[in-house]
Amino acid sequence: MDISKGLPAIQGGLHIWITENQKMVPVPEGAYGNFFEEHCYVILHVPQSPKATRGASSDLHYWIGKQAGAEAQGTAAAFQQHLQEELGGQTVLHREAQAHESDCFCSYFRPGIIYRKGGLASDLKHVETNFFNIQRLLHIKGRKHVSATEVELSWNSFNKGDIFLLDLGKMMIQWNGPKTSISEKARGLALTYSLRDRERGGRAQIGVVDDEAKAPDLMQIMEAVLGRRVGSLRAAMPSKDINQLQKASVRLYHVYEKGKDLVVVELATPPLTQDLLQEEDVYILDQGGFKIYVWQGRMSSLQERQAAFSRAVGFIQAKGYPTYTNVEVVNDGAESAAFKQLFRTWSEKRSRNQKLGGRDKLIHVKLDVGKLHTQPELAAQLRMVDDGSGKVEVWCMEDLRRQPVDPKRHGQLYAGNYYLVLYTYQRLGRVQYILYLWQGRQATADEIKALNSNAKELDVMYGGALVQEHVTMGSEPPHFLAIFQGQLVIFQERAGHHGKGQSASTTRLFHVQGTDSQNTKTMEVPARASSLNSNDIFLLVTAGVCYLWFGKGCNGDQREMARVVVTVISKKNEETVLEGQEPPHFWEALGGRAPYPSKKRLPEEVPRFQPRLFECSSQMGCLVLAEVVFFSQEDLDKYDIMLLDTWQEIFLWLGEAASEWKEAVAWGQEYLKTHPAGRSPATPIVLVKQGHEPPTFTGWFFTWDPYKWTSHLSDTKVVEGSPAAASTISEITAFYLSDSDFQDIFGKSKEEFYSMATWRQQQEKKQLGFF
Repeated sequence: MDISKGLPAIQGGLHIWITENQKMVPVPEGAYGNFFEEHCYVILHVPQSPKATRGASSDLHYWIGKQAGAEAQGTAAAFQQHLQEELGGQTVLHREAQAHESDCFCSYFRPGIIYRKGGLASDLKHVETNFFNIQRLLHIKGRKHVSATEVELSWNSFNKGDIFLLDLGKMMIQWNGPKTSISEKARGLALTYSLRDRERGGRAQIGVVDDEAKAPDLMQIMEAVLGRRVGSLRAAMPSKDINQLQKASVRLYHVYEKGKDLVVVELATPPLTQDLLQEEDVYILDQGGFKIYVWQGRMSSLQERQAAFSRAVGFIQAKGYPTYTNVEVVNDGAESAAFKQLFRTWSEKRSRNQKLGGRDKLIHVKLDVGKLHTQPELAAQLRMVDDGSGKVEVWCMEDLRRQPVDPKRHGQLYAGNYYLVLYTYQRLGRVQYILYLWQGRQATADEIKALNSNAKELDVMYGGALVQEHVTMGSEPPHFLAIFQGQLVIFQERAGHHGKGQSASTTRLFHVQGTDSQNTKTMEVPARASSLNSNDIFLLVTAGVCYLWFGKGCNGDQREMARVVVTVISKKNEETVLEGQEPPHFWEALGGRAPYPSKKRLPEEVPRFQPRLFECSSQMGCLVLAEVVFFSQEDLDKYDIMLLDTWQEIFLWLGEAASEWKEAVAWGQEYLKTHPAGRSPATPIVLVKQGHEPPTFTGWFFTWDPYKWTSHLSDTKVVEGSPAAASTISEITAFYLSDSDFQDIFGKSKEEFYSMATWRQQQEKKQLGFF
C-alpha cells in the first residue's frame, strides 16, 4: 500500500484518516472529533512542543467503530502498520474501541467526541456546514472526556442522570437530567455550542431545559417531536469507570515462541523494576484487565514486533477480558509516561545517546531569586518559589490548638509534635503565601484532624489565599529547608512551643545533611555507632562535651554548615573528631563500636518522569481519575479538582466552584497508596486554589496566564489606607486575639466562631466594629 498519497508531509499536530472503499482517505480538519460507527479510523498525533507532550514519541491510534466490518478493520490495520514503518520506532501504538477510548485519545478532542450512526456515503461530506434539515437526538456523557452518541429519537432514550441534545437544525435544545451535576451541564453546553458553531455556522438557537416546569415553551417543542412522555424517566446506568484500586493490580508477562507454540509466563507483580525488561524480548503488562501494554525490546525480531497486536488480542481472549480492552504497544526507548510510571524507578539508558533533560542540568544551577520569579519552569523543577528569605511564622499544636513558637526557636521541630509554618513572600508585586502542615511520625488521627482544622482557620483569615503543603517528617521539600536557612533541627522527643523537650537523654546523636543554607537539615538519630555514615557529619552531645564528627567522605561545604548547626544544638565545649581518630570516650558514649555504612555514596538520580494531570472524582467511595494527556491551563475548569503528579510532589488544584474540597487531601493520599509503582505515602501533597497558583505549579504548564482568573479576593496587594486594607488588618487583629479575649469579645470560642458560615462570621465582625 502506498501511504505517501495520503500523507504529503508529517508535521506536528493531529492527522486523521478514515476507511472508504477499501482505502484510507484523510479526514478534513473541520470534521475532527466526528466518528461514524461503520468505519475505522487511523489517528496520528505528532508532538509540537517538548514541554506540552509526554516526550519525543508520536502516538498512532487504530480506532474501530461498533458497526465496522472485518474489511474496514483489515484496511485500517494494514494502513497503521505501514504508517508505523514509515515513522520508525519512536511511535506508541494504540488500539481503540468506540466508547472505550484511552485518555490519550480523548485528550485530542475538545470539547468532546461525537459518534454518528451508520457510514459516510461517498458523495457526502464528513460534516455539513449550514445544514439545517436535520432531526437527531444525542446522548451526552462524561466528565472531563465528553462524548455524544446518536440514539433513537424517543423519550425511551432519556434517563435522569445524563444530558440529551435534541438537534432540530435551526433549534438545539439541551435537556439536563435532574441528577446531573453542574460541571456535567457546563461541559455538555460547551459541546452544544461547539456543534452549533461547526455545523450551523453559529446561526442556530440554543435552549436549555434544566427544570421542565420552568421551560414550558421548550418542552412544547420537544413533545411536538418526541410525543408526550408516558411514565417516569428511568435511572441512569451505573458508571463503569475504572477506579485507582483496580488500576493498582499490575502483572508482567514474558512472551516468547517455543516451536510452533506461543508461551506466556507470568514474571512479576508490583513493585516492578525496569531491569525486568530485556532488550531482546517482548513482554505483556496487564493493568487490572482494563489496559494491556506490549513492550518490545529493541533487539526483538521484526516478526515479533509485527505480531504485537495479534498477541495482545490473543491474551485478552485467553483472560476473558472484553473485546474493547485498550491495547498500547510501546517500543524500547519510546515508552509513554503512563507505562514508565508503572515501574518503581525508570532511568533513560545512556547507551541510547539521548541528551540529558533540563532537569539534570538545573540541579547544579546557583539559585537566583530573580530567575525563580520570572521563570516559573525553573521554580517548578527546583521546587523553590524563592530563596526562603521571606517572612516565617511558626505555630506548635498543643491540646489540639495552635500556639506561637518563639522566633528564636523557629527551626527546632520535635518528632512528637506537629506544626503550622506560614511563609509570606512577594512575587512580581504580589503578596503570596505557603502554609506548611508539618507532622511528626507520632501524630495521632485526632492531632492530624486538629492540624487541618487550624490550617482552615488560617486560610479563612487570609481570604483563602494560602497554598497548603502537607509535609511529613523526613520528607521535607527543598523550600521548607530553605526558609530555616540551614538551621532546621528535628529532635526526637515531644516538646512544648517554648522548645523544651519533655525528656532528654544525656547522650544524643544528630545527623547533619546538606551543603548550604538552603538544603541543610539535621535530624536526631539513635545514639549508637551503627547510625554513623562515612559520607556525612554527626554531632554527638554528651554530658560534658559536644563531638563534631567528620566522616571521611564529607566535603568543606558540609563541614561549614555543621559548624553553624552545632551552635543551635549545644552550648557545651566543642571538639572536632575525624573518622578513624576518635577518642575512647566517643565510642563509650555510643555504647561501643559497631559496623556502619562506609562506602562512597553515589549521587542520587533526579527522577525524570513526565508530569501528569488528572481530573478527580469519586465513585462508590473510590477515587476515579481521568487523565488529560496533553494538558494546558485551559484544562483547569472552575468545577474541577485536578491532580498534577510531578513525581516528587502531588498538587491538588481546587476550582472555585468545585464541590468536594474536603476530599482533596484524602484523594491525594489514596492516589499514592494505590499507585502501582509503590509510591512513598510521605510524598508532599500541595493544595492549590484557583487564582492562587504558585510558580512551582504553573511552571509545569507550557504557558500560563496569571490574569486568566481575575480574583475577587483582596488577598494580593492591599494599598494601605484603603477600605480593603482596614478590613484585612481588622481580620488579622481578631485572629490574633488570645482565646480568653476572643471569648469575651465574641461570646464564643474561636472554634465555635470559625465553624459558622462565612457570611455569619463577617456579620458578627461588622457588628463588633472589626470593619
